[in-house]
Amino acid sequence: MSEQKNNTAIGGGLLLTVILWGGNNAGTKWLVASWPPIWTGGTRFLLAGFILFAVLRFTNWLGEYQPLTPEHRHSLWLRGGLSLAAYIVAFCWALHLTAASHVALYLGASPIWALLWEEGPRRNWASVRRYGAALLAVTGVLVLFWPALKTANTNLAGEFCGLASSLLWANYNHQSRVLSANIPGVQIAANAMWMSGVWLMPFGLIEVAARGLAVDAPHLGVQSLCILFGGVVPYALWNSALRHWRTSRVMLFNNFIPLTTTVWVYLTLGEPITPTFCAAMALIVAGVAIGQMDWAKIFRMPESF
Repeated sequence: MSEQKNNTAIGGGLLLTVILWGGNNAGTKWLVASWPPIWTGGTRFLLAGFILFAVLRFTNWLGEYQPLTPEHRHSLWLRGGLSLAAYIVAFCWALHLTAASHVALYLGASPIWALLWEEGPRRNWASVRRYGAALLAVTGVLVLFWPALKTANTNLAGEFCGLASSLLWANYNHQSRVLSANIPGVQIAANAMWMSGVWLMPFGLIEVAARGLAVDAPHLGVQSLCILFGGVVPYALWNSALRHWRTSRVMLFNNFIPLTTTVWVYLTLGEPITPTFCAAMALIVAGVAIGQMDWAKIFRMPESF
């Protein structure tokens, strides 16, 4: 496959991923209204990870299985499983406490954190561009926070959890990129998911003991769809892309998650689209776009100053 065709396939897979994650966010929002958040995220990743691992281990559908060394397993437990567990806790609690569109918009800002992670400040225009983009994105985040700071109608804890999930998602992608130097991307996704589920099970069981759990066909059905189409399929595509593209380039597709999530929750849950959300989205998308463009080349400016 030529590089152009390979890039097209990767890009198409990432677009499918953000569409599926938009539906997953809507489904999770509905679930955590009555299910314990950590239990919801932990069981989903545990089962999705086991399914994906079984496909990798016993078939060749996703490529040849690569045996892992003890060092690789240790790295997966800490870099993959633990970082993904931290993310899903913040994400599910954010969905429990605040609007799904807000949570998705925070995730849309995560490419900025990835860009800053990849390179510290330097005396060149690329660094100015990155930090200028970060300032725009942070302004967008503040626009989302502002109503929560001024009124009691919005949940400040939920907004903080949303911001934390954005930072933790960038961290998970960074850790996956590091792991991909020695481990295939799909194997990283499979192992990180079931390992994160193991990390979270004790806390999830405590939640269930304290709050109870509604076990019925609608809840089990939505959870099953989220396991398959919010876990197995999109994480396999996402981690495969991280093996071929830089973290910040892959995470650029996070820009579409606020849009797909907002459409899904509007159609399925009737969640309104607010002017605050639109203003914040414009600032964050502008920040990400500026952060990804090479303005020095476009305007033929010197790289350093």
